[in-house]
Formats: sequence, C-alpha cells, structure tokens
Amino acid sequence: MAAGTLYVVATPIGNLKDITQRALEVLAAVDLIAAEDTRVTGKLLSHYGISKPQVSYHEHNEVRQAEALAEQLSAGKDIALVSDAGTPTISDPGYRLISLAARQGIEIVPIPGASSLLAALAVSGLPTDRFLFEGFLPRKKGRVSRLKELAQFDGTVIIFESAQRVKRTLQDMNEYFGPRKMALCREITKKYETIMRGTITEVLTDLESATVKGEIVLVVGKEGLR
Repeated sequence: MAAGTLYVVATPIGNLKDITQRALEVLAAVDLIAAEDTRVTGKLLSHYGISKPQVSYHEHNEVRQAEALAEQLSAGKDIALVSDAGTPTISDPGYRLISLAARQGIEIVPIPGASSLLAALAVSGLPTDRFLFEGFLPRKKGRVSRLKELAQFDGTVIIFESAQRVKRTLQDMNEYFGPRKMALCREITKKYETIMRGTITEVLTDLESATVKGEIVLVVGKEGLR
C-alpha cells in the first residue's frame, strides 16, 4: 500500500475569509486533520461546511502524536496539519511530525496562506530586503544576551509578543536597541486591527496608558544600529 500525504496547511490568522481555495479543498479531502486545538479548527471547518475527523496535536503531546500520525501516514492515510492560526511550525507545533515524515520518505506538501509575520512586515513601512524572525523572546534566561545579539543585526527584526508582556519587551528593546523606528501590529485582520508606527520610545509612550489585548507582532528597523 502506498503511503499517504502530509499536507501542511496555513489557516487564517483572524479573518476567516483569508483562507485559500486550495486549503479548503485539501481539508475537505484528507482522511484526518491534526489540529493544535480541535475546538478552534472545528469553528473554521464548520464555517465552511467541512466535516472531517480531527486529532489533537500540540506542544504537550507532540512527541507521542508525531509517531502515531506517522504510522497512519505510512498506512496510506492523507493528513492535514494545521495550527490555530497561520502556518504550522512558525512558533507553533509541527516540526517533529514533518521531520519524522521526511525521514520516512512520506510526501509533504505545503499549502501556503496567511502569515502574521509577513503581513506585519509588509505594512510596517520598514525595509523588507533583509529581515530576521525571532519569534518569542526568552522570558528570563538568555533574554538580555539575545536582545544584545538582535541589536547587532543589520536588518529588520520581527518579534512575537503577548499583550501581557509587550510593555516590558518594548522597555527592554528601548534600552538595548536605542531610538529605532518600529511598527506594533495588533490583531492583524481582526475587528480591532491596530498598527502603531514611530520610534520604540514613541510607541511605548502611546501604550503606557492603554490596555493592550490580542496578538502582537513587533517589527523593528535597523536605524540607529549601535
């Protein structure tokens, strides 16, 4: 029996209309969907009238589930891998399954789509010719050393951050990056989408009296490189 195919499917980062026709066709055709949160993916599937079996695949069960899913792929099942939003493996689970499937010679097909980091970079007003995606900064150990390393990068830096920690991160960036231009992109494609541009100090000042909610992408330019 021929092995199945693993489809790595990008899903909307907010607005449910931001899904490709190809992604919908794949989700409707596969035997199984491996989802970071089956409740979140269930809402997407329901919105488009798709009914397919789901299995939970997240950071806490990734090692065990990767092996189980690889066995199903080897047995001929087609599986779609999705995260809650955006592209799997980009600060989300998926690496272990994809790596294992690749080692076993299973076909892996990318189904590209929405990406918060690329969307934020595109509207930031900052140079896009050279950029570094950091993901989430370390919370404690190695945080200062990593910020110092990022401050030396000769290009635009993209960082994911939570609403609860964004003010602290901007304070740290102001200390180690200096007066650089940046964009803070919040809730991209959603109802309360907000894009704030200015120096790190200016954006931090604007946030001081604000209650920050939602998913945040920080885009920082190379101006002021020390």
